[in-house]
Amino acid sequence: MTVPRTDDQSPAVIEELGEWQRDLRARFPIVTAHPELAYLDSAATAQKPQAVLDAVHSYLTTTNANAGRGTYPWANRTTALVEQARDRVKRFLGDPAPQASAVHFTSGTTEGLRTIARDWLPRLLADGDEIVVPVADHEANIVPWLETARQLARQGVHIGVRPMPYQRASGDYDHTALADQAGGRTRFVAVTHVHHVYGGDMNIHRIRRAVGADAVICLDAAQSVGHLPVSVAELDVDFVVFSGHKAMALPGTGAVWARRTRGPDFTPGGWAGTPNTVGIASLTAALDWLDAAGTDRIERWTVTLASRLTDGLRRLDAYEVLGCQASLAADSSVQRRQGIVTFRHHGIDSPDLGFILFSHGFMVRSDQHCQGSAGERTGSVRVSLHVHNTVEEIDRLLAVLASLG
Repeated sequence: MTVPRTDDQSPAVIEELGEWQRDLRARFPIVTAHPELAYLDSAATAQKPQAVLDAVHSYLTTTNANAGRGTYPWANRTTALVEQARDRVKRFLGDPAPQASAVHFTSGTTEGLRTIARDWLPRLLADGDEIVVPVADHEANIVPWLETARQLARQGVHIGVRPMPYQRASGDYDHTALADQAGGRTRFVAVTHVHHVYGGDMNIHRIRRAVGADAVICLDAAQSVGHLPVSVAELDVDFVVFSGHKAMALPGTGAVWARRTRGPDFTPGGWAGTPNTVGIASLTAALDWLDAAGTDRIERWTVTLASRLTDGLRRLDAYEVLGCQASLAADSSVQRRQGIVTFRHHGIDSPDLGFILFSHGFMVRSDQHCQGSAGERTGSVRVSLHVHNTVEEIDRLLAVLASLG
């Protein structure tokens, strides 16, 4: 949501949360073991706190077994762990009606979105229905819906695919244009919570008003879960999909939360097979850690660091920051970036800039960031932040960038 600001609140936030942040940073073994390096790629995968590593070790050395396959104690404990993890996801998402919702574990956001597209969406749609696809977001939230439309067309069911309209200046969804194009045949809308390139909160609370009460809304929360508070009680969406590894759990773990009040019940097809039990154990530990740390404070910290970085970059003529230009200044009166800042140097290719930055101890991503066909076609450097990042790292990064002219 838009957060009005009349002055730069960064110094106050840094002073208020500084001791809290230092305590949390000390809990990341990989970070403290390499003080000369700054990990600035949390949008790709998050580092793991000691509590998650301890939970993984404990599970593998005391409980490891298959879930739902045996009746001996280890198997029973593992089965209970998986079921309790479903409830943990619901609590973390602030589910107001957990008895009516479902949680399905996947390998990550991409598989979760594909599962919805493959196993659920065809049962919702009829000939002549329309879906809305966010064509400038991550390809994982574009390709599955297009594949389903093509599959249905081969079966004689023709679905209209509408591209999500965007506001050119801000990169946000154009909710007014969306309301104009949505109609009675708009059955499904795919959206993103936080944009993986521009870093903006995409104002999902406006989507329901734009598309009406009956359309199903599927939320890609890969860049929000674990980075800021996510409440399904406030977001009137029907699916929330996220990756565990971006929320401080192990890779190969993710979840689909389904409200199950619009359309058919969400039931993944096929034989489920063996779940990633150790990944699920790590996810429960990660959600416990994040709740204890406070996702609201994590958001305030990373937004503050992103503001410091964009405010510095806008003063360097050699750089172009992607996304909303009105949000660059630290005293901006519009919504700030959610810990993701993406930029280009006018004279240095992004891959080269990435190598240069690593030579100075900064780990960033430098490519096209898997953005869809309506997004950026030229590579860029993305800095993505988490609670272990510091003011000193941002200031040192700005000094290096300034030295490159």
